[in-house]
Amino acid sequence: MQLTMLGVGSSAGTPMVGCLCATCTSSDRRNNRTRCSSLIQLNNGKVILIDTSPDLRQQALREGLTQIDAVLYTHTHADHLHGIDDLRGFCQIQRSQIPLYGSYDAMSHISDKFGYTLREASNFWDLPVLKVNPIDAPFELFGQLIIPIPLKHGNSGIYGYRIGDMAYLTDVSSIPESSLALLCNLKILLLDCLRYTKHYTHINVEQSLYYAGLIRAKSTYLIHMTHELEFAALSKQLPNNVFVGYDGLKLFME
Repeated sequence: MQLTMLGVGSSAGTPMVGCLCATCTSSDRRNNRTRCSSLIQLNNGKVILIDTSPDLRQQALREGLTQIDAVLYTHTHADHLHGIDDLRGFCQIQRSQIPLYGSYDAMSHISDKFGYTLREASNFWDLPVLKVNPIDAPFELFGQLIIPIPLKHGNSGIYGYRIGDMAYLTDVSSIPESSLALLCNLKILLLDCLRYTKHYTHINVEQSLYYAGLIRAKSTYLIHMTHELEFAALSKQLPNNVFVGYDGLKLFME
């Protein structure tokens, strides 16, 4: 299994429009962050996308991505959903419908706001050809067990996902005890880490390190970061098994 971090940025991305801070003007490409999304390639060749960032087209071109077999949605905030129309290109290439998975609320939202994308395959590929699949329990996808992890994002309930020995937890304000129990014996954890200062709907650096210590994955990678976090400076502050994620980073798992 291979994981590719397509984007590790927050809703504004980095560089931020109009900002001249050290991170936004950095020559280190690891400080260039598109909006948050990741890609899983299973050992059988199937490709699962987590969220459709507004930067999906740019991410796909950067990574040479031409295949998406399914999408897992964490939630429906714009920075995680509004690239949905860019799935059209993959439908055109594959000549197949792409299934979407997420909570009942997330699938209902997509049906209401992006209903034009929900169609059966035909001879016309001018629009995305998608199908919503509400989930509220572990399920099998392409022979791989997918475990939704309930999380809090401010007042909202959203999903993270465990796929094998990897877990993806973005936009976290707190992790319920019952969800922590689903995160034992991880090899790789991708974990929300918005900034140094506290935020109502996201954990900050201090809180991310606290949860990383509780979960005790072999390796933890910080994602969904604002320009407040500069790659090299933050890297120097982290424990040996915690790393700063960056766009394009690839991780391999057995």
